[in-house]
Amino acid sequence: MSQARDRRDGHRTVRPFHRRARVPGASAVRRAVVWPAAATAVLPVLLVTVVVLAVDLAGGAGVIWLPLLAAGPALAATTNGPRGVLCVGLLAAAFGVVHGLRHGVPGGDLAAVLSVLVAVTLASGLASVLRGRRERVLAAVRSVAETAQHALLVPVPPTVGPFQVAVRYSAAAAEARIGGDLYALVSTPYGVRLIVGDVRGKGLPAVGTAALVLGVFREAAHDEPDLLAVVDRIERSLARNLGPDDFVTAVVAGHPRPGQLEVVNCGHAPPLLVRASGGVVPVDPPRPAPPLGLRALTDQTPDLDVLPFTDGDQLLLYTDGVTEARDGDREFYPLHDGLARTLTDEPVRTLTALHDDLLAHVGGHLHDDAALILIRKPLLPHQPVHACARGGEEPVVRVAD
Repeated sequence: MSQARDRRDGHRTVRPFHRRARVPGASAVRRAVVWPAAATAVLPVLLVTVVVLAVDLAGGAGVIWLPLLAAGPALAATTNGPRGVLCVGLLAAAFGVVHGLRHGVPGGDLAAVLSVLVAVTLASGLASVLRGRRERVLAAVRSVAETAQHALLVPVPPTVGPFQVAVRYSAAAAEARIGGDLYALVSTPYGVRLIVGDVRGKGLPAVGTAALVLGVFREAAHDEPDLLAVVDRIERSLARNLGPDDFVTAVVAGHPRPGQLEVVNCGHAPPLLVRASGGVVPVDPPRPAPPLGLRALTDQTPDLDVLPFTDGDQLLLYTDGVTEARDGDREFYPLHDGLARTLTDEPVRTLTALHDDLLAHVGGHLHDDAALILIRKPLLPHQPVHACARGGEEPVVRVAD
């Protein structure tokens, strides 16, 4: 901050020091920031000057090359404000006058060149003002989008109820920082409940649908003792508000009692279950069910799948932006193998490594929204920690509802 603010401690006013920060490398960082800005300001003048001098030496003096000086303020408008453009225009005009007088350019021709420089400088200054306004508007839009993101996808604490939790979310539209994937994890009177889903479509309509689903889920999760009733509430709300071609794939899970996990899959990718004894297996639904919003088109309804979920077990839920991510050879990301490679006893470390592995697979940039949420039931202090297997699979044992 350029101005120091006073902070009162009892009757004594404490003022921060105005010395340079003593952080190691701070001066180097400051120079690294200031130097590119200064270089950007003078680059148009240097570039145009060098070009004009090179052409002058190669083709001889004359007025024919002086109009090239107008490129200076035009280039400056792309990186500088109106003051910077004006300074570049003045420098270009000064160079043109010196160059013209030195080579005896006729006064009328020199005046014409200077008139062109003035016109281009004024137009470039106006363009610089408009560019600055657009950048400020874009910054405000990004700020609003980020605020909407935080309101829509409420940050999940590292511990919810009996679970350790980690979340990683990446929007394909990085500038907007918001997308159509959704997730939520809440602690209710009926245990911890969570949802991970993917809205069909992109942009603001998808964001609005995601907000609708999350709002209904958070209300129903606290009101309905039955997890299927929570899903039915979401289905009815979407049936009233979505178009005929819109839908949401989702997995809704709950932990109603110790040792059990309920899962309802509505057309979504199956979660991956990691047993404490080892093995990564998909939790496939007993039978296919339509996505949320499409139940009226079919007579199929989702089933409640009850799984044993004991100390040390983990469950990974995700969206198709993860499994459909492709590399340069158009190969899909092998999530099962990726999770087995990066699996640890700390969900945050696991998801960090898994997300880095995913970005390495696609070359650093995802082309679709991607959400990952991992929950883990910690081991009790007296229980031994089993090494996580990296290959073999263990069948999922289901408990009858």
